[in-house]
Formats: sequence, C-alpha cells, structure tokens
Amino acid sequence: MYTAPPAGAARASRGEIAYGDLRRRLLVGEFPVAIRLAEERLAAEIGVSRTPVREALMRLHVEGLVERHPDGGYQPSTPNLAAIHELYEVRIALERLAIRRPATTGIAHDRAVLRRVYDEWLSYEAERPEPEPGFVALDEGFHVALAESAGNAQLAEMLEMVNARIRPVRMHDFLTAERVAATIAQHLGIVEALLASDLDLAADRLDEHLGESMVIVERRAAVAVARMLGQARPEGGPQPEDHDHQEVER
Repeated sequence: MYTAPPAGAARASRGEIAYGDLRRRLLVGEFPVAIRLAEERLAAEIGVSRTPVREALMRLHVEGLVERHPDGGYQPSTPNLAAIHELYEVRIALERLAIRRPATTGIAHDRAVLRRVYDEWLSYEAERPEPEPGFVALDEGFHVALAESAGNAQLAEMLEMVNARIRPVRMHDFLTAERVAATIAQHLGIVEALLASDLDLAADRLDEHLGESMVIVERRAAVAVARMLGQARPEGGPQPEDHDHQEVER
C-alpha cells in the first residue's frame, strides 16, 4: 500500500530542490549583478512555496554565494577575481610546504593517514561521485588530510581557512564528469608518490593538479561574472533590484 511521506520529508525535498536550482543558477551567473532575489518570484519559477526558497537562500548565504541586499533579502555575490587568484597562491604555497615538510624535519608523512586517504579515493574511482558543486567538500578533505599527514596542525588549520574563502568559486571546478574523474586520478597519483617517499614527484603532481584547478576555476568564474554584468540594466534605466521588487508586489 502507498504511504504518503511525512510532511517534514516533503518539505526537506522541496528545500533541496530550491537549493539545488538556485545554487546552479548562481554558479553560472544567471542572475544580474545587484538584483534582489525576491522569494515570491523565485518560488513561482521553481514551483515551490516561499519557505523552501527562504531556507535555500539562507544556506547559500552561509556558503558565500549570496550576500545581503541593501533593501533586505539577498543578492548574488560577485566573485573578486583578483582576490581569488591571490588566495590560490596562498593555498598552493601551504600545500607545497606540507608536501616537502619531511625534507626539512626528517619526519615522514603519516603513512596510516596516507593509506586511509588513498583507499577512500580508490573507492571514488570505483564508484565515481556525480559531478556537482558539493564535490568541493571531498576535495577539501583530501588536501587538508595531506597537510595533517605532514605533522603540522597549524598548517592544516590555515589551509582550511583559505579553503573556506575560495569555496564559493571552487564549486565551479566540479561541474563535469571529466573534472571529477581527473581530480580523482590526480589525487591518487599524489598519494602514490608520497607512499613511495618521492617528494619531488609528489610536489610536481601537486603543482600540476592545483595549477589546472586554478585555471579552470578562474575561467568559469570570469564567464559567470561577465554574464551577470551583461544582464545588468544600462545606466539611467530601472535598476535590477527595483524591477525585481516591483515584480514581487504586483
């Protein structure tokens, strides 16, 4: 016999639908710069009530994909491409330090941590995760674990802080199956070199991996920003937030 799902489960499902739809649209730059993301209009477009949209916007605010609008509510966050590049440089420096730390301290990477990480990513190779922005959490976990295996807890903590700053744009890196597959293969290659105690090879593979990621993220973020700017109203015309506000009130 058919049993209707609990009301809470249905609400959670609608919330996930709203969240997934809005996150995808924000990442590709579908909304104009400074537009007020009106809950009523978005709810009508997605086919849900205002409550799931409101909850989705709150989650997206925590992730850094939306920011507070001067008139209330939220607006899309516009990536600062120069700051992103600088933060990537900091990230690369921290990760290089973690890879090469045993050469200066004489203490090898923790092999138990490396083996655990390697087995985890072998499982992803066998059953590849779907390409979606949330894959960034798995990727961050990998890189922080490598830093921890080097035996410097402060270094790992600093890397987590940098990751949090660039996470909104790094979601752009995992939108295709090809990028997910390449990331898995590159991660495994880095750990294989570390398990073989070949720090030079591990560092080279890390540089290639991070450099490729930075290029893709910056390119996709730039395309999204250009699309956001291209949709903005010309100077002197109605502003996006005003237009949006009028839509809600009608």
